[in-house]
Amino acid sequence: MLADLLSECFATDFEETWERERTATPVRVFAVQLHATGCSLRETKEIPRLLGVERSHQAVWQWVHRLTDSGHNPPEAKSKRVAVDETAVKINGEWSWLYAAIDIETKLILDVELFGRHGTDPAAAFLHRLSEKHDLSDTVFLGDGIGYQTVLSRLGLSGRLDYVERNLIEEWFHTLTMRVDRVHHSWVGSRGSIREWVIQFAQYYNFQRPHQALDGRTPVEEVTN
Repeated sequence: MLADLLSECFATDFEETWERERTATPVRVFAVQLHATGCSLRETKEIPRLLGVERSHQAVWQWVHRLTDSGHNPPEAKSKRVAVDETAVKINGEWSWLYAAIDIETKLILDVELFGRHGTDPAAAFLHRLSEKHDLSDTVFLGDGIGYQTVLSRLGLSGRLDYVERNLIEEWFHTLTMRVDRVHHSWVGSRGSIREWVIQFAQYYNFQRPHQALDGRTPVEEVTN
């Protein structure tokens, strides 16, 4: 089955990213997908090796991070309702906070960011950057605390407390955590490297992971079609 996956035709968007690589694009994309779904770099290297494609740990690391840096960002969205929240993550035994925003209708992850602390200032920085990427003029933000109401008012954005629809962002955090827990009890590495991993996972979720609530379409397909 893995050999069949390697032979599948992946999106040509990835071709320019690795146009000078000596390893076939489907192999590299498959390796990046393995890493995004929770495999460590060592495991990601070993699976293609079993299929006759042997590359170094460094080569696999470069594939993962080159895709992250390739600008494969979500399309600009004009969202009506966006759930926003943060969750605590332990990196090298110390706590950091991951902020994320998701479009309720399309399930598109609009942005993610990692901060060394939480509170109104990181939330304001996250939402300000989000407003620069997307048209949020008609957006209602769904949050679960008064702190977000304060930040939204400061930025001139609309929002309301919500404890039902905003569960979609909690589900995404749970999906992310399951991928991490397959190989780690705590993330190990610099905050920058962990941030790149989270961005790469968000790309996988947006562009490649079919969503049952979208009749098998990806969030990007839902936005663009």
